Amino acid sequence: MWTNFSRKKVGPERIIKANDRFFNAQFKYANNFIKTSKYSLLTFLPLNIFEQFQRLANFYFLCLMILQSLPLISTLSPVTTAIPLFTVLLVTAVKDGYDDIFRHLNDKLVNQRKVEIFSKGKLIEEVWSNVCVGDIICLRNNQFVAADILILSTSESHGLCFIETAELDGETNLKCRQCLPETHRLQHDVGNFDGEIVCEQPNNLLNKFVGVLHWQGKQYSLNNDRIVLRGCVLRNTGWCYGVVIFAGKDSKLMQNSGKTLFKRTYLDCFLNNIIFGIVIFLLTLCFFCACACLYWEHNIGIYFRMYIPWDSVIPSDPVTGSLVIAIVSYFSYIIILSNVVPISLYVSVEMVRLVQSLLINNDEKMYCPINKMYAKARTTTLNEDLGQISYIFSDKTGTLTQNVMTFNKCSIAGVVYGEKAPQPKEKKCKKEVNEVTNFPLWSYFSLPTLLKCFFSGKRTDTTGSPGKIVYENLAWNQYYESDFKFSDAKLMKEVRKLNPEVTKFFHCLALCHTVMAENTEDKLKYQAQSPDEETLVHAARNLGFVFLDRTPHSITIEVMGRVEVHELLVILDFNNERKRMSVILKYKNQITLYCKGSDNVIYERLKHIDKLAETTREHLFMFASDGLRTLCIASRTISQPEYNEWKERHQAVVSSTENQAKRLDEIYDEIETDLELLGATGIEDKLQDGVPEVLRNLGSAGIHIWVLTGDKQETAINIGYSCHLLNDDMEVLVVDGTTMEEVSNQLKHCLSLIHNQMPTMNVPDALVNGLPVECKPVIDTSNIALVIHGHSLIHALHPTLEKLFLIVSTKCRSVICCRVTPLQKANVVQLVKKYKEVVVLAIGDGANDVPMIKAANVGVGISGKEGNQAMLSSDYAIAQFRFLERLLLIHGRWSYFRVCKFLRYFFYKNFTFSMCHFWIAFLNGFSAQSLFDSAYIIGFNVISTALPCLAIGVMDQDVNEYYSLRYPLLYTNGMLNLNFNLGEFWHCALHGLLSASVILLVCYESYYMEITNTGLDYSSTAILGHAIGIILLIVVTVQAGFDTSYWTIFNVLAIILSIGGYFLFYAVFNWVFGIHSLYDTFFLMVEPKFWLSLLLALVLACAPHMIFRFIMQDLFPSLSDRLRLRQRLLGSSDEMRRPSNLEPHHLQYRPSMRSGYAFSHQEGFGRLITSGKMTREEPEKPSSAPEKS
Repeated sequence: MWTNFSRKKVGPERIIKANDRFFNAQFKYANNFIKTSKYSLLTFLPLNIFEQFQRLANFYFLCLMILQSLPLISTLSPVTTAIPLFTVLLVTAVKDGYDDIFRHLNDKLVNQRKVEIFSKGKLIEEVWSNVCVGDIICLRNNQFVAADILILSTSESHGLCFIETAELDGETNLKCRQCLPETHRLQHDVGNFDGEIVCEQPNNLLNKFVGVLHWQGKQYSLNNDRIVLRGCVLRNTGWCYGVVIFAGKDSKLMQNSGKTLFKRTYLDCFLNNIIFGIVIFLLTLCFFCACACLYWEHNIGIYFRMYIPWDSVIPSDPVTGSLVIAIVSYFSYIIILSNVVPISLYVSVEMVRLVQSLLINNDEKMYCPINKMYAKARTTTLNEDLGQISYIFSDKTGTLTQNVMTFNKCSIAGVVYGEKAPQPKEKKCKKEVNEVTNFPLWSYFSLPTLLKCFFSGKRTDTTGSPGKIVYENLAWNQYYESDFKFSDAKLMKEVRKLNPEVTKFFHCLALCHTVMAENTEDKLKYQAQSPDEETLVHAARNLGFVFLDRTPHSITIEVMGRVEVHELLVILDFNNERKRMSVILKYKNQITLYCKGSDNVIYERLKHIDKLAETTREHLFMFASDGLRTLCIASRTISQPEYNEWKERHQAVVSSTENQAKRLDEIYDEIETDLELLGATGIEDKLQDGVPEVLRNLGSAGIHIWVLTGDKQETAINIGYSCHLLNDDMEVLVVDGTTMEEVSNQLKHCLSLIHNQMPTMNVPDALVNGLPVECKPVIDTSNIALVIHGHSLIHALHPTLEKLFLIVSTKCRSVICCRVTPLQKANVVQLVKKYKEVVVLAIGDGANDVPMIKAANVGVGISGKEGNQAMLSSDYAIAQFRFLERLLLIHGRWSYFRVCKFLRYFFYKNFTFSMCHFWIAFLNGFSAQSLFDSAYIIGFNVISTALPCLAIGVMDQDVNEYYSLRYPLLYTNGMLNLNFNLGEFWHCALHGLLSASVILLVCYESYYMEITNTGLDYSSTAILGHAIGIILLIVVTVQAGFDTSYWTIFNVLAIILSIGGYFLFYAVFNWVFGIHSLYDTFFLMVEPKFWLSLLLALVLACAPHMIFRFIMQDLFPSLSDRLRLRQRLLGSSDEMRRPSNLEPHHLQYRPSMRSGYAFSHQEGFGRLITSGKMTREEPEKPSSAPEKS
């Protein structure tokens, strides 16, 4: 069951009248109330019960309880099934209700946000949930937008407003929207606006809106530039008025969010199949017993019927009577053998998962002091899925990166400025990997090894402490910012003495941009459409070249305290094809063109490729190798006649409307020639702490990592290199076709390249040899990376191409999807889930990541800087991406390991318990007589064996966290379902069958026809049942001890209390119900024969399994077996150290793969600046400002 994220068809138009709730009410539009919770007070009980009875075991035991209520069939009270069943339903319901309460609280936080709306001509404060379609709302600067609105007027001249769409598409750069000039004139007088809007129906298309405004007898066309969507943040705009178009669930943000789903783990689904198989096995076993009963009754039992008062039920005819008895015994055996389907299984699993979730929530090593946040398991039902992840789908902005750009390095006139701290030397690992995997286990028991372990203490490696960066003091600059950090005294010296090359370089940074400056509260602030551009302007500012102000015709800067006003002649704006921007300025009668852009386009336009250009190219490569985003800086001086001649041609193109964009690019090319290279910049798009190391370790675990981002292609590729998803040895294939045919041809070409190049990932052979054979295909992949654009993904996800796209993408080492919408993210996740049938994880931090978080098997939300929608929709919440490594490789792997071992033991003990009834049937004429009394049956799973199960499921581990992180290939067991599958199930079932036969035969042979000195008859069913019950309990409890890999005080107490708790419960039960069978147990246990029988049963039941296990571990040890023994003998380092799997290699230069702008995909602000529309003016004050009540 998964969400349908297909595009919704746009139906009939919707009609909205502003400021008229009565008119709009007739259409029953959705209000602004949102709901992410699953239940309400009315729906909780029926919906939760329905969900729980989707589990086959619960439905099975409901039927069993009904059968037990029939006296003719059952010798057991229905209470024996009713109490555990209702306990299971109650515990699960309480847990589900507890989880949903937090969803309700989070919904309430969002719905109770405040916004100002017009009511009867006055502004009143109202909560978001009460906003209706047609209401006119007032937004303030830095405020979240409450609903999708049509802008009416703003505080900015020409009706502009600036918004940040990080919660929609992940982009942090500002975008511009503009209202109609006719409505902008209203300013604050919008309280009586009565326009009628006819527009499209709600849909999930974020970049499309079609509508018409009817007002004052005129029609005005509306498009996406007039709309601001819910989830955006108003930036650098004092106020904004808008009329609500779509509210609540109809808003485009919520249309892209998908539904809250009932997620089930892989093991849950597998358990349903196992339970179904067990039921079939049980019915078959009961049919065999019924047939045997029919044979026995017809041939032997007919002589004993006179002693059984069945005259009113059993026909006197021998054949018919035997048949009726066999039919009755069939249903009786269903009841007697019902414990083969464990009723307490699910509630026990839920308790284990709950404690595992608490361990996640309280892990000090996943605490973030900056956010003051621990990891949070927002659901308690998916823990083991964390140990089975095959694919990770990650957002980029705010997830892999910090949304922080820093000016890290620059190259000016062939000299590099800016340094990083020296890196600490690589710590040596205590042993190489092959020392673990290539030596036999008995080598660890050699005398030298044991003596070395005994006499040596902990060993630690010592390395020099890492160097410390010394940042320059910029206090001499009155405009410097305290958070600006740059380390290079040489550059400071050159700046202070006004070195000509350095001065010209920083002039370009301070002048060549479309940044807007504003003074608020005596502080100079910048607003930019590109984060890269803003970073460069800030760098120039802090180094003494301060951008102060701009008008449509001038740019004002301050250079080392001296103000310069440059005449702005032309802005040659950025677009994706040009990959550069330029400005032409006039200062002191000299015309200069400043240009910045990606290295390949700048180098094509240089006047000479001289030694400086070659040196700078080497610096660009060095910057790129450090993961920096690079730009080239250039300029040229233009003569007045040349400029005049070019300006005439430029003006002619601007005045023309025919093919204007293409002709503008051509006229720009004419003037952007013969450039002089000034230098290059290296900007660091700061990654979250530890991202490269985490991705490398997760990749070594065999997990495929895909990055799905709304950012442009070059930005996504840059981050791919920075976080080591991409490297220079990889061949990066780009799919950017715009038609179905182009995308198909590109994917087929990619597939042919992959087939020609399928090496094995660079993992040491020792690690591969330490794995089971079935693990090895996990790490087979090509050395190719795939980058696909959002407009190409539309065609790649079409039913005719989706399988081809899946084949190509899953054979690539890394996949990056850029310019994707939230809807496309979810569709990619579902495609992999649908065809690969693996467990996938999605991780993100914004509202644009919510659809894929909901679509994935496991959704992880990171606390974002703006909003917490991703966390609210996630299954697990963490503060930083680096905690994902610990969440998966430690908590996830341990949870999977523990739950699987718990299930194996649970099925073993229940098969042992139930098969005792089966074997005793051969001795009691298949009469369906219960071997144990009701107290024992009720207490066996709930009390007697519960604690050892929980101890295994909560505390056990194969290796500690150090080895879990250092050897990520341990994780492959979960990916390949090696710890609990059909083979493992039959192994524990046969083990239970063998143990039951041993226990029964030992007890039967010990007590058959025996009488004690006190006259107690051992051969009675009651005494034999007591003996078998006690020995059974001790055998399965001892087996729990043998299955335990990691001993704690809790494990010891669990085994002691398991046996002691049985006798205490049995005594209380006998005392309450006045039963005296406890005395039989006492007299039984004082006899030496009992203890000898117990010892013999323990040896015969447990020894074969332990011998088999020892042989397998000694002759065919797994990587886990070797590491566990090494851990016991040698211990582990207190400090985490990882071996490097990748040897140093020479990097080959790839032009412009890691260079370029991180501009928005739209055209820049150039035209708005030169038109004067972005120049701040004080808007005219209305005659009467709106009154706020």
